[in-house]
Amino acid sequence: MRIAHVSDCYLPRLGGIEVQVRALATRQAAAGDDVRVITATPGHDGVRAGDDLVDGIPVHRVAANIPFELPVHPRTAHHVTRLLRDHPVDVVHVHAGVVSPFAWGGIRAAVGLGLPVLVTVHSVWGPGARPAFRIADVLVHWSDRGVQLSAVSRIAAARIEAVVGEGHPVLVVPNGIDPALWPPHPPHPAPGRLRVVSVMRLAPRKRAMPLLRVLHQASVRLDPAATLTAQLVGDGPERGRLERFLRDHDLAGRVTLTGRLGHDEILDLYARSDVFVQPSVRESFGLAALEARTAGLPVVARSQTGIGEFVADGVDGFLAPDDEGLADALVRLGRDPALTAAIAAHNATHPPAQTWPYVLDVVADAYAQALARRSGHVR
Repeated sequence: MRIAHVSDCYLPRLGGIEVQVRALATRQAAAGDDVRVITATPGHDGVRAGDDLVDGIPVHRVAANIPFELPVHPRTAHHVTRLLRDHPVDVVHVHAGVVSPFAWGGIRAAVGLGLPVLVTVHSVWGPGARPAFRIADVLVHWSDRGVQLSAVSRIAAARIEAVVGEGHPVLVVPNGIDPALWPPHPPHPAPGRLRVVSVMRLAPRKRAMPLLRVLHQASVRLDPAATLTAQLVGDGPERGRLERFLRDHDLAGRVTLTGRLGHDEILDLYARSDVFVQPSVRESFGLAALEARTAGLPVVARSQTGIGEFVADGVDGFLAPDDEGLADALVRLGRDPALTAAIAAHNATHPPAQTWPYVLDVVADAYAQALARRSGHVR
């Protein structure tokens, strides 16, 4: 199949969407598909606009000279239309967030050429998603012209369906993982300690500061039954504020801000941890949590997120309705090492469903739905 992925951001920029689009594109190419990427992200070595090659996949960069290298272009539809004419494809797969001007322009270009389009939304549409709400009416109008909507989790899909209406079903096209990259390690319990780990960008949206409050509350409640220690992997604009909180609450010796770590370093850290915690309430999927769960760690997260796609409450970890519930779950695991070990053993022996062979099948079916819409035979 000839596939064009359209994404505001792509490598060398690194983020959740970029990593997933790259993984999907490379695996489709390995399966024999003819795959290319169209993006507004500049490349290395001055390749701002033009053709690039990443992982053996053609990448067409439509990047404007804009401060901070923002992924926007004033003539997106014009340039994407030209690229799709010069390189004909069978389906266009658009990857969008809440604010995705390049992606929306790519949809317009594909629809104008009469091409089937699968739109995958990688974010949760909340009250602040006004740009997405405005485009929703247009997408509904385009649904009979080959545009099929999808999202990365049932929670994210439900938010979109609430806007577009029941007559326009939103498919679930999850993110994927290669379990071989996140092998579970034999547990190494530390008696009298609960070792917590989290991987996130240290930014308000990820709720790093509320996580520190949760850790402080759980630590106080666990003492003296167990000592809670934590390592927060990642960096971002809130780091200085977090460091002040740790000093002010006498947590600097228990909670470590590691900064960014590579894959092998994170995997080694998982092998020395007891539980992974994710405090965000705006996770459409939660890839870091999926990686930790695949590596065998119990996952503690908020119930309002897409993490429920791969974490069943009380089985793979715990899903909490609020931050107090996150603290409750940590205290429960800290007081019951046998429970923690049982969940870890379950996760180590039960890989998640969202492996790449499964995801590729789901994506192929979603492409078929878009093709059927374009042909006027919607299932």
